[in-house]
Amino acid sequence: MNSIRKFAWRCLLATGLVTYCLVGSATGTAPNATASSTEKLEFFEKEVRPLLAEHCYSCHSTTSKTIQAGLRVDSLAAMLEGGDSGEAVVPGDADGSLLIEAVRYDSYEMPPKGKLPDEDIATLERWVEIGAPWPEEDAPAETVTRPEFDLRQRAQDHWVWQPVGSLEVPTVQNKTWPRLPLDHFVLHRLEQVGLQPAGDADRSALLRRVSFDLIGLPPTPEQAEQFLSDDSPQALERLVDQLLDSQHFGERWGRHWLDLVRYAESRGHEFDNDAINAYQYRDYIIRALNADVPYDQLVREHIAGDLLADPRTNPDEGFNESILGTGFWFLGEWVHSPVDILKDESDRFDNMIDVMSKTFLGVTVSCARCHDHKFDAISTADYYSLTGFLQGSDYRQVRFESIDHNRKVAERLAAVDAKYRDSVQQLLTEHHLSREPIGPVDDELAAAVVFDYQSIATDQYYQDGFLFGDRPRQAGQPVVSAKDDKPVIEFAPVAAAVSDPFWNGLESVSETGMGDRSRLAKLPRSSRTLRTPTFTLTDGNVACLVRGAGHVVACVDSHRLVAGPLHGETIKAIKSTDDWVQLNLKRYVGHRLHLEFTPDENAQLEVSLVTQGASKQIRNQLKQRQESIAAGVEKLAGKARELLPNELSEIARLWQQERTQLQSQIMHRSRLAMAMMDGSGEDAHVYIRGNSSKPGEIEPRHFLTAISGDAPMDIRSGSGRLELAEHINDPANPLTSRVIVNRIWHYLLGRGIVPSTDDFGVLGQRPTHPKLLDHLATRFRENGQSLKQMIRLIVLSRTYQMSSLADESAVASDPKNLLYHHRPPKRLEGEVIRDALLSISGELDPKLFGEPIPIHLTAFMDGRGRPGKSGPLDGARRRSIYTAVRRNFLSPFMLTFDTPVPFSTMGRRNVSNVPAQALILMNDPLVVDLAGKWAGRAVALHSQSGPRIRWMYQSAFARQPTDQELAVADAFFKTQQDARKVGPDDVGLWSDFAHALINTKEFIFLR
Repeated sequence: MNSIRKFAWRCLLATGLVTYCLVGSATGTAPNATASSTEKLEFFEKEVRPLLAEHCYSCHSTTSKTIQAGLRVDSLAAMLEGGDSGEAVVPGDADGSLLIEAVRYDSYEMPPKGKLPDEDIATLERWVEIGAPWPEEDAPAETVTRPEFDLRQRAQDHWVWQPVGSLEVPTVQNKTWPRLPLDHFVLHRLEQVGLQPAGDADRSALLRRVSFDLIGLPPTPEQAEQFLSDDSPQALERLVDQLLDSQHFGERWGRHWLDLVRYAESRGHEFDNDAINAYQYRDYIIRALNADVPYDQLVREHIAGDLLADPRTNPDEGFNESILGTGFWFLGEWVHSPVDILKDESDRFDNMIDVMSKTFLGVTVSCARCHDHKFDAISTADYYSLTGFLQGSDYRQVRFESIDHNRKVAERLAAVDAKYRDSVQQLLTEHHLSREPIGPVDDELAAAVVFDYQSIATDQYYQDGFLFGDRPRQAGQPVVSAKDDKPVIEFAPVAAAVSDPFWNGLESVSETGMGDRSRLAKLPRSSRTLRTPTFTLTDGNVACLVRGAGHVVACVDSHRLVAGPLHGETIKAIKSTDDWVQLNLKRYVGHRLHLEFTPDENAQLEVSLVTQGASKQIRNQLKQRQESIAAGVEKLAGKARELLPNELSEIARLWQQERTQLQSQIMHRSRLAMAMMDGSGEDAHVYIRGNSSKPGEIEPRHFLTAISGDAPMDIRSGSGRLELAEHINDPANPLTSRVIVNRIWHYLLGRGIVPSTDDFGVLGQRPTHPKLLDHLATRFRENGQSLKQMIRLIVLSRTYQMSSLADESAVASDPKNLLYHHRPPKRLEGEVIRDALLSISGELDPKLFGEPIPIHLTAFMDGRGRPGKSGPLDGARRRSIYTAVRRNFLSPFMLTFDTPVPFSTMGRRNVSNVPAQALILMNDPLVVDLAGKWAGRAVALHSQSGPRIRWMYQSAFARQPTDQELAVADAFFKTQQDARKVGPDDVGLWSDFAHALINTKEFIFLR
């Protein structure tokens, strides 16, 4: 509603001249659009007011304890006045009304507990379209105030913001039960309420528990026999150390971690586009966990691995491991043709912050996107301060195998070039040769120039790779090139960023899967791209003065998935005949963007100027000025060649010789991975009520106020992510160490000390043993933040080794087992069940790493974005972690067993018990096939039924069958042999027996 219409509405309502007013014409075909005023009011009273009362009044009326967002919906006048985001209703315009936008979940999500049914939303839309009729009545008196947000008080009141305490180990009455200090904390709580812990688990149960918990695979019969026959006190320690050293440890715990970072290899949404080379991140995590990289280093690599001065390198191949950690930022969903490109960026940033804050800090920072957190000590300012770190960062496909090696080559090249440039310049000076100076650009021309590579700051000279040198060339700068196959000295005609043929021949090895549908994927961009600083577009006419061949890409609001009907104008080819290349970006005026220039392969590209809003006349003047500069340089060059032919020739020979020697050291071939690249340092606007179309004040970058205050962070350069990582790892930050040790406890014990593993805030669950949590966090830091050492500590505790058989009195006193009086049975995850089937059947391929195995597509897995080919039924016999994770085509087997949909952090999977699980184990073709192969192994290994049965029980359950189980098995085989007329070695008969064992609870649960 414009201001006049809005004012008119308020006047009419205030004077009581009308009960309602129809502003504009009703849209749509709603039958109420032409109804009488009586019918409209009846419609409001019967259909609309009840909806508002039921779903809105509790937070947005005078009957609520506090008025949220300053908005009341208990009178039309209040809705027209609106709240923090402005008017809530525009009578006659449903699409323009924030109330409708909120109930549609287009930006806000109201009611927050769940979206209204479609018919209720349609009712509200109809009401607005017919003019928002409301009976004449006195507006309710506003007798309440809006809630006050006191961040400091909230931080003082909630346990999670308090420092990690260094606590004494409590004394206990039962001195013999604890094995480790952590056992004292558990036993102390039990003794306080008069309970005793359960007995120790039997050795076969413990063996199976430890094996599945640490490597996600069942112990082999040979491993079981060895462990069960070893009566020494150190038997378990040796087993645990062996499992922690196994290459399969990283696969098991890597799957836990991938849940946290919403790992997937496709983008979801309409066409499920590829998240190309995402698997390199998966392999990075497995390697890091196997190498027991300290947790603070793992955090540092995730937040800012591309910025580390001394990155961690792969011990076998020498490539940069640290930079791969930054790939986690980009594992989320992407939209290929968003209409509102800024809203799309704000949604992507929201997901990135949500995942980062939950994963490392255990708090829901994204809840402060639209308003100060309703419950926790997290402000909207905190939220938008973090988005600044993302605005100053970029996505790229990094040549991670060659980047460090080629950086050293680039540094030596820069030194060589500088040396010979100085030699040439010294000759010129000695002979009093210099080009004539050119006066400054006049104000009219300067106003049109966004970037001039004559004067761009060194710390704003960004590129992916080293192709454009360490700095722009300046007009008259000596360069060595080839002419008639001989090295010659030339002089740069104008100031420009220039690609160097020295780097020709770079080969980037990418994933061979479905292929990336993005138009950008076709360009040879990796380590070959020049990036301008970010700027705000004030005029859609953007022109770049260039020379050579390649492409320019306008990266608007960090949007890169250009794969649909929109945003094609952001990509423009540069032809060798071009001088000015123009982009029509009128659609994006007011948006933030930067330009990226990439030369064609084996072609050279020069970029001199970037302008916006420059008329043809101004562009001609700028070009003429460049031509004047070039003419002056050519005059200088002519004099130099005339006076110093031999000297220049000798310098050229030596210069080219050194460059050739360096060129032979380039690592031309490298694999690619998604990673971050630092860009302009930027602070973000606060979006009013989370609405990207309503920017507020700029919020400087800082960490969470409750921990480090809200003063702007001291950032050395760029995005500031390196400083952000330091704050997350700061020992004074009580969140990071608590969160990770709680996760480890959850994965090993089945429930975290804080059960809500991803939310330590007010809406999360409080720790059952807060002193134990701080004890573990302290030990974790003292032990060098070793994940393996913390796992070992917990696994060797008496608490972990308790039996799953609970005492009835303990269950009656503590039915939810909050005090850990026993270890409840734990259901295996879908991935582990599948891997166990592959293992016992002898089919498991233990190979690590590599491209994902395409998902096996059933007849029911259909729709847009369906992969072009189906993967093998057995997933190429690889572990489940190597099966492709495609957001729109997830494995039905895994979904049935509660594998999470990769949207945000999932530190605690759901554990359901539904009929579909039994049906999968009974009927899934893979289960049936592997049961048969397991049976075939048994028949091949043992000639008698008794040993076969014992071997199969040992394989499945790490124990021998009981006498009763043997008797039942014998009876089954005798009955079935007679009924089927088959012999005792019939594989089909044994396959049915194997299938029956798979369908027992003991197979999919840990005792």
